[in-house]
Parts: sequence; C-alpha cells; structure tokens
Amino acid sequence: MILLKKCNLVSLDESLNQIEYGIDVLIDEDRIVQIGKDIKIKKEKVKVIDCLNKYVLPGLINCHTHIPMSLFREIVDGYALQDWLEKAIWPIENKMNDEDIYNFTKLSLLECLHDGVCFINDMYFKDDIIIKAMNKIGVDGITTCTLMDIDGEEKGNERLVNFKKLVIEHPNNKFSLSLHGFYTCSEEYIKKCIELAKELDIKLVHVHFCENKKEVETIKERYQVKNPTDILIKYFKDFKLILAHCVELSAKDITNLKTLDCSVVHNPISNLRLGCGIAKIEEMVKNGINVCLGTDGQGSGSNLSILKSASFASLLQKGAKKDPTIMKSYDVLKMGTINAAKALCIENDYGSVSVGKKANIFIMDFNNIQMFPVNDAISDIIFNSQSGDIEYVIINGKIVMKEGKHVDIKKNKLIKKCSERLIELKK
Repeated sequence: MILLKKCNLVSLDESLNQIEYGIDVLIDEDRIVQIGKDIKIKKEKVKVIDCLNKYVLPGLINCHTHIPMSLFREIVDGYALQDWLEKAIWPIENKMNDEDIYNFTKLSLLECLHDGVCFINDMYFKDDIIIKAMNKIGVDGITTCTLMDIDGEEKGNERLVNFKKLVIEHPNNKFSLSLHGFYTCSEEYIKKCIELAKELDIKLVHVHFCENKKEVETIKERYQVKNPTDILIKYFKDFKLILAHCVELSAKDITNLKTLDCSVVHNPISNLRLGCGIAKIEEMVKNGINVCLGTDGQGSGSNLSILKSASFASLLQKGAKKDPTIMKSYDVLKMGTINAAKALCIENDYGSVSVGKKANIFIMDFNNIQMFPVNDAISDIIFNSQSGDIEYVIINGKIVMKEGKHVDIKKNKLIKKCSERLIELKK
C-alpha cells in the first residue's frame, strides 16, 4: 500500500473539485482505493509519502509518439516535412539495429517519466523491442507496427505478417492498427489492413492524417475524393479512430468527423517546427470532437512533454482566434488526461485520480521560482512547470520515479551508451 498524505489533488474527476486541498490518496496494489481527509491505516502496512504543499495529478497520456526517436532530437531546422523524412530520418533509421531501438526507447521513456507521462500511444517498428523497453522502465501504453506499402507490395505484406505475429506473441499488451498515412498506403493495402484488424479483433485505428497541404492534395488525387475524410467514412465507420495532426481540415472535414467515432491528436510543437500550420482545435471542440495531445517524435516535437504541448495548444488558439477566454488551462489539462483516456478507450482505468482506477499518478513540487506566487495552480502547471518539478511517478501502483530519479535505471550510464552509438549512426 502507498498513502499520499495531505496533497493538493488535481484529480480530473468530475465528482471532485478542480483542486482538493490537504487530502489523502490510498493505493492498494495497482488501484486507488480511497480518497479523503486523514485516512487512517496501520503504518507497517503502508508506505507514506508526505505531500504537504505538493500537487498530485493523474499520469499524463501522450497520444502520439514515435518513442525510439530520441536520437533525432533537434535535427529539424530548415527542413520541410518530406525532405526531413527522406534526408534526415530514414537514412539513419535504416542503420538502426535492435539494441539501438531498445536503448533510445529507454532514453525516451525516462524523459516521459520526468514529464509526468505514464501512458503512451506509440507508432513505430520493431515493437517487440519497444515493449521490452516499456516493461523495463515501467511506462504503460499501446503499441503497434507502422503499416504502409509505399515501398512496394512485398514489404507492405511483410509488415502485416510482423504485426500479426506481434499481437499473437504479446496477448497481454494493448495494440492499435496503425496506418502510417493514406499518402503512404494504397487503397488495396487499406483493405488488407482492415481485414487483419477484424481478424485480430482490434478496434482502435491510429493514423497520421492531414498533416499538411501536400498530403491533403495527394490523398484527394490518389483516392479521387473531394475531402480526405471521405476515405474515413468509406472504410472506418466501424472503428475507433485516433487521427494525428489534422492541421489541414476543411469545414466539411470537421463536419464529417462528427459522424465518426474519432479523436484528434493535436501535436502543436511538431506542426510548428515542420511549418505545417495551426490546427483548428477550437472549431473541433465546438463541434464536439474529442481532442487530446501528442508530441510526435523528438525529431520534430523537440521533447515528450505533454504539459508543453498543452501550453502551446492553449496559446495558439487564443492567438489565432484573438480570444483570451478560450482554451483555459483546465481544458487543455483535460486533453492530456481524461480526453486522452477516452480517445484510447481506457477511461475506466486511466485519465483521472478516482477511486477504482489504476494508480497512475505524478507528484509535483511547486518549489520553483517560476511558479511563485501561486495565484492559479492549474495555470502554473500548464505554463510554468518544468520537468524538474516532478518528484514522484507512480504507474499501476508502483513507484517508478522517486525524488526525480528512476528507481532502477542509471540515467548517465544510458546517455553515455546512446551518445557513443549516435556517432556511428551519423557517419
């Protein structure tokens, strides 16, 4: 058992106040079992964490990652999206071996913990290795194999075979069907992907969608449709859709999304770094579309901080709409927690600090000159907090980060190993 004593709780639970002050949270095994004032329990049965004047929040959820991509941090300047992929990313990815995937994934997952992220929705390849790294670090999530056939039918089919094998060999893991994009998949390949999803009983479909104008034009031309969302309506009405980016959506596309069971993953920093533009998030929210947050990989998103993504999401919409009353701090915090959980169909277990849910929690210390004075704690969390302010991370009832350090992994040793390998990969 773990007992969090006298915390300031930002639970995201609608039955509680936005902030409950001086409250206790009791964890038994992997679940939250009690929330209340002065919870009494025999001390020999419980680990007590003093949270006086500290803030406790639900673990953040990153709904769009490429988690091994820590090695690509800050190589984006001066590239458009397609050039960035073809000249900066793919040549190095072709050199990466299994150990590279494992070590750079661990490095990214440590970064997640320092930013309070407990759950990821990933899209990459070699996902058996990614699962191994997730188990080692303790971060939870949904994984997949990125599916596409832009490089030919043979390789496309090979990816389908590998994905089926992955799902069968890891029956206790959570998976999505992840198409890289409609501009990298043929229509016949989409049909094969859907058949496999039905065979494996996977309802969650994760795809890059309408990230820039060139992609939109390619989809319209390739599929002979007026709107990219026409493809979604034609093939994916029976699925739960996770649409990453959605920068270039028309008013008709937004209307079409309302007819689907879908969520949009806003990746504001990546979209800005690649010059893609600003997604119409406020319009989507007004139309009842569930919006959550992602970072993309560090090659375009710079870091894996959902709180930074939340601050950009808020500021961009306020600025674009010239309306400071929209996208309040609590609203964008919901995008990184309960909205994200709903997007991934895990809201019964994740997304809020609630009795009965899994204990995915981070503890933040406001002892930071940039957060003083605390006039609005939730705004402080969104706009002024830093990764060093997060002291503890608890995932599924286990303490994985304590006093700012992983309980098992030596960060400096891992950084040294990755640094040495990076020199080889860049040759």
